[in-house]
Amino acid sequence: MQATEQCDAVVVGSGPNGLAAAVVLARAGLDVRVVEAQPTIGGGARTMDLGLAPGIVHDVCSAVHPMAAASPFFRAFDLRARGVRLNYPEVSYAQPLDGGRAGIAYRDLDRTVDELGPDGPAWRRLLGPLARHAPAVVDTALGDRRSLPADLLTAAQFGLHVAEQGTPLGRRRWRGEVAPALLMGVAAHAICRLPTLTAAGTALSLGALAHSPGWPLPVGGSQAIVDALVDDLRAHGGVIETGVEITSFAQLPPAHAYLFDTTPRGLLHIMGDRLPRRYQRSLERFRYGNAAAKVDFVLSGPVPWAHPEVAHAGTIHVGGTLAEMAHAEAEVAAGRHAERPMILASDPAVFDPGREVGGLRPFWTYTHVPAGSSVDVGDVVQAQIERFAPGFGDLVVARRTIPAVEMAEHNANYINGDIAAGAMNLWQILARPTLRWDPYATPVPGVYLCSASTPPGPAVHGMSGFYAARRALRTRFGVRTPPSLAPAASAA
Repeated sequence: MQATEQCDAVVVGSGPNGLAAAVVLARAGLDVRVVEAQPTIGGGARTMDLGLAPGIVHDVCSAVHPMAAASPFFRAFDLRARGVRLNYPEVSYAQPLDGGRAGIAYRDLDRTVDELGPDGPAWRRLLGPLARHAPAVVDTALGDRRSLPADLLTAAQFGLHVAEQGTPLGRRRWRGEVAPALLMGVAAHAICRLPTLTAAGTALSLGALAHSPGWPLPVGGSQAIVDALVDDLRAHGGVIETGVEITSFAQLPPAHAYLFDTTPRGLLHIMGDRLPRRYQRSLERFRYGNAAAKVDFVLSGPVPWAHPEVAHAGTIHVGGTLAEMAHAEAEVAAGRHAERPMILASDPAVFDPGREVGGLRPFWTYTHVPAGSSVDVGDVVQAQIERFAPGFGDLVVARRTIPAVEMAEHNANYINGDIAAGAMNLWQILARPTLRWDPYATPVPGVYLCSASTPPGPAVHGMSGFYAARRALRTRFGVRTPPSLAPAASAA
């Protein structure tokens, strides 16, 4: 990028948040440019041919998208009207257990309750009200942490349930081990100790969406979401440059606003002493969390889960009982590799037959490991899946592992394998990245942070970019009414 090419706004990074910010700004009639270091666009929502088998494409980070379907930004953007097909599995997620048992979270709450037996009524009392008011739960979970939710009653109920399930008291709700394992498998998405308040918030927000409307998989892979954003951005005059790594602010062209879809560390690296020293110190205190290692498989058939209903789940949480998952996550937090780690898995070809080519299909997994781990966890992951799906290893045609320490090579925001772009602890839920009234604006006028290191945090929802772009429009361009995101709407 030539520093002499002036524009209205520059977005550094093309993850879902960066693209969401760019779309909002371009639709307001601004000249917007997006700069991406990687040769491909999308950050944590890319789908690529990894060369493991002809024609097989893999989601390189995210694969299942409950938050994309539910977020206010994507609801207004209307993915379906833009040709993005979202498949909603009958089973949102499942938790296989030893002995051929499993917890099954159906989209149908009543069926889930029936299958949970003695713990069914407790499940209904916990998740039923949240599922009935899922939009309000999303409003609370995806808020900017500075504004009051519109539905205070649901927000209060959500908070009380988080306080219960985020402590050992939450175990008292259950009689057996299937229901707590089913719920805490969702909590493990936070990649932190179990139970904690942040993990419970993750479990209850995603758990509510599992029953209303569900956890969808985009047909063709996560790239379909990114492509829809890119198409809209370009239709409104936005420009994207790939393969351009920004290491200094001097590389960027003159602009009225700069939005960084980077971690605080990335912002510090680029801005340097242009940031006030006090703000630099606060960003330096931002903590990064436990890590994920990615293992992509090519299989010659569907996974032979011991419990047949698990095969119908869009997401499978492979970790065993609550006690086993809590132990595994504690090991990771202590800097040790768990013998039986927590794994998230998905078999997208079950719901998207086009993902199968020549009898072969992708199988998506990642597992939790200590930050910066260089260990190849392929054998451990395969053995853990085989535990609940005997014969799994016989189907493996190819396998590729990305250790945590290498995750940042395809997404700079994944520092030491932290795919959440910052530790998910209670402090950093509220002060993300720092304790400021406006977490998106920096002390430098016109410079904003719009990544998952800002509220509401990780997941493909676009809200961090949406919030940051709205602030930029108001404070830098005097635009107080955000543009419409509807497909038929044109630029202002």
